[in-house]
Amino acid sequence: MPALSPPETFKRRAEFLRMASRGRKIAKPGFVMQFCTTGGQAPLRTGYTATKKIGNAVARNRARRRLKEAARLTLAGRDLSGVELVLICRQETGRLPFEKLCAGIELALAEGRK
Repeated sequence: MPALSPPETFKRRAEFLRMASRGRKIAKPGFVMQFCTTGGQAPLRTGYTATKKIGNAVARNRARRRLKEAARLTLAGRDLSGVELVLICRQETGRLPFEKLCAGIELALAEGRK
């Protein structure tokens, strides 16, 4: 089975703020997706964030890891060049069944590409 490498990620606060201001927000159970197209052939870039509303550091990290893995599996093998995504955890991210997280990402992607 081939390895599924994770997409390139946002690292700087300025990148997250830029996505917050110009990205399209799509809310689904378990997360909010900020979707933006760059119009070029740049590779897919993603960012993951969890606010303190989620809970302590352990809860935030667990929610972020679950969302990251769901995104990695859902986005693998898709041609999403020129797309930037930020996935924001919600309180139910840690408790939602993993399959529902993956299905939510699928739906949000389809909605964002319209």
